Amino acid sequence: MLKILILNPNSDESMTAEIRKTARRYADDRFAVECISTPGAPRLIETYADMAQAGPGMARIMQENQDKYDGVVVACHYDPHLDAMKEITPKPAVGIGEASLRVATMLGHRFSLITTDERSIPIHTGLIRKYSLQDAAASVRAPEAGPGDVPEKDRYLQAAREAVEKDRAEVIVLGCAGLSGLDRFLQGELGVPVLDGVVCALFLVEGMARYGIGVSKVRRYNPDDPG
Repeated sequence: MLKILILNPNSDESMTAEIRKTARRYADDRFAVECISTPGAPRLIETYADMAQAGPGMARIMQENQDKYDGVVVACHYDPHLDAMKEITPKPAVGIGEASLRVATMLGHRFSLITTDERSIPIHTGLIRKYSLQDAAASVRAPEAGPGDVPEKDRYLQAAREAVEKDRAEVIVLGCAGLSGLDRFLQGELGVPVLDGVVCALFLVEGMARYGIGVSKVRRYNPDDPG
């Protein structure tokens, strides 16, 4: 049976547990998944400094575990250190950010990304540009702060509804692993595809592993290539 490693770049065990629950629900009995938090990383990955702090732990986990798994998923929508992970392993390595953004372009003309707070919008915008998907992006939105008695899922629903109705988005991308599990609720309310990055990354890495393909080591991700 295939075994997929899900690497959570932060150290929040409760988030890791939620990611694990979503992953195992999707994997069912087709393949095995394990989800590991990053020791020494911040509780949440919110800034560039947080990403830098998570790097050594992520690299150590990859180096110690890559032989045990058939592929790896980086479970933070910023895709921190994804290039380093691809350099370490020849096996399929997929970030939930790139996976969900690229899948979104296959399902509709334009997508909107819904993130957790306004501070993260520039980072997500930069990631969309890194993957040359800015022409397909309708918007990046975060829910507005509201009264404390408004359920969190309703605030995300309102942000996603505005993306569809005002920004003309045809697909919604959930821009945080911590939003895993919210996709079905939003999709049922909005009637458009809503993508959980954890699931998108899993079906891509599973497919690559079954197909027998992995990270190319010809040039970019070969640390021993003199260029």
